[in-house]
Amino acid sequence: MAHETRVLTRRDVQALLSFDECIAAVENAFRLHAEGRSLGPGVLGLRAPAGGFHIKAAGLALDRAYFAAKTNANFPENRARHGLPTIQGVIVLCDADDGRPLAVMDSMEVTTRRTAAATAVAAQRLARADARTAAICGCGVQGRAQLVALSRVLSLERVQAFDVDAAAAARYARDMTAELGIEVTPVASSAEAMRSGDVCVTCTPSRQAFVRREDVRPGTFVAAVGADSSDKHELDPALMASAVVVVDVLEQCATIGDLHHALAAGVMTRDDVHAELAEVVVGRKPGRRSASEVTIFDSTGTALQDVAAAAVVYEKAVATGVGLAVPLGE
Repeated sequence: MAHETRVLTRRDVQALLSFDECIAAVENAFRLHAEGRSLGPGVLGLRAPAGGFHIKAAGLALDRAYFAAKTNANFPENRARHGLPTIQGVIVLCDADDGRPLAVMDSMEVTTRRTAAATAVAAQRLARADARTAAICGCGVQGRAQLVALSRVLSLERVQAFDVDAAAAARYARDMTAELGIEVTPVASSAEAMRSGDVCVTCTPSRQAFVRREDVRPGTFVAAVGADSSDKHELDPALMASAVVVVDVLEQCATIGDLHHALAAGVMTRDDVHAELAEVVVGRKPGRRSASEVTIFDSTGTALQDVAAAAVVYEKAVATGVGLAVPLGE
């Protein structure tokens, strides 16, 4: 009898992967990576005329050894031109001991939730314990997930939201206030949002830095989430150089993150990076060391997060019978 591979839709993933489970899985992924119990991670990017593709791959030694490879397409004009999402893709989850393909699942919800989960893991260690206000720049799908994840680990009371589309910011404020019971207010500029936040998240497709050093108060934690390719850019290199910088994966951030632009500007070297997040998670490097320092998490998104989240989805799908079992090898 041929081995069956489970096919899971985005709706399946949404039902099977809670934010709390995803945060715990992502934190464990960074811990295992620090302990040398991972494969990779690796990334490959290819450009297309109207967008691009990236492939991210990694493995983790969980209760079972897993490997995952994610192929994501990023086409910024998709919604306007074709009525399609900007990001689309799939994750292939395999048994890392014998190579069997265990599942093929839609990647959009995994990507959204694991990215927000990494911010939450970083915030627990890099934000001030008394952080009560947040700023969200970018009010799309990722901006919503970021605030949900942050609300799981911080006692937020007020949020200011900015988007270049003012109507999107207004919808975001209305919806997130209703969903989380936190006062969310739309504001007219990114600077206004950033100046009010103890915790600030940038999750935009910007290709020009818009967060300046003078926009960020002492003691702020900034999660820079939008830069996941070499042409994306959110934080001014001068801000990066003045802050305590923690990266998800150093090599990756030096190539495609906001760190990439600080290195190119000559205001930072790789040795100026305080730590990788995995080192902070296991206590090898300290997190926040004072109430006044500005801490930055340069988040480019690693397949360590993908494999951890995908494993949760797969194991719950098998346990509950969710998804379509297909004998691919027949």
